[in-house]
Amino acid sequence: DASHQIRSTKAPSSLRRRPAGGKARAGGTAPGRGWTLRGAAPGAALLGSAVLVGGLLGWSLPGGLQGGAEVLARGSEAVRDRFVEVACSGDYGAGRRFEGCTPRKCGRGVTDAVITREEAERIRSSEEAVKLNEGGCRRIEKGASLFKWGLYAVSTFSVLCCVLCSDVRRRIQEKIAQTFGISSSAMYLTKPTFFSRINSTEAKTTHDEYWHPHIDKVTYGSFDYTSLLYLSDYAEDFGGGRFVFMDEGSNKTIEPRTGRVSFFTSGSENLHRVEKVRWGTRYAVTISFTCNPDHGIGDPVLT
Repeated sequence: DASHQIRSTKAPSSLRRRPAGGKARAGGTAPGRGWTLRGAAPGAALLGSAVLVGGLLGWSLPGGLQGGAEVLARGSEAVRDRFVEVACSGDYGAGRRFEGCTPRKCGRGVTDAVITREEAERIRSSEEAVKLNEGGCRRIEKGASLFKWGLYAVSTFSVLCCVLCSDVRRRIQEKIAQTFGISSSAMYLTKPTFFSRINSTEAKTTHDEYWHPHIDKVTYGSFDYTSLLYLSDYAEDFGGGRFVFMDEGSNKTIEPRTGRVSFFTSGSENLHRVEKVRWGTRYAVTISFTCNPDHGIGDPVLT
């Protein structure tokens, strides 16, 4: 379980206690907690297909987060629809609000009924095919798109094209809209949207340290809704690597399963991290959405 991976009593540098009655420092504060997240994992999501880090997490979490973990979705079960509503943070009230999109209902959901296992396996096989120079799905046009999509490796273009140039992205977007009671047409794809391939290789830079707690809206600004499409199976293809929501009192975990989609509002109410991968390789695609059309990016260009 998650608790055996928390071994010391020293808090991470990204988590600092907030003085009683004091104001939160810049960087975002999770609601209802006496600590502030500062600069957590600034490059945690910009992984492209980088090979990353394994091992055990060497620090404890504040308050009740030192306890056990509740599993929201096990890798061994097929989940049709599961949703947990949580109170929205104040992250959505400071700026412009977009009718029909800005979150009024917050939470996290998981489903195995939107994307089939066979579809997910085809997406993953496309990445393997490109590595072997055997083709795969058509690639997204490079050049300007390379920065726009936040990618570092050519093979990621093939994977993202399989997702974004098909109706896979549309189905995920519509599921999010249906769950949160918003308009799908008011949602815009935003950057970074990326493919990740994570194994237990040692990190080379701090940007490879994907396991730090972070808040997507704090880290990336434009995010309002985050989704992940998993392309491999927990405990079969890799060990560790579970997705962890860090709630007061207990962590809530999602075990990846091929074809599984998890999604959540991107504010402080959903502080999260990914456990370090201990063995094997974890594959996933993160698809992010914004309500602000100024932060939207167009669909990929096919060549």
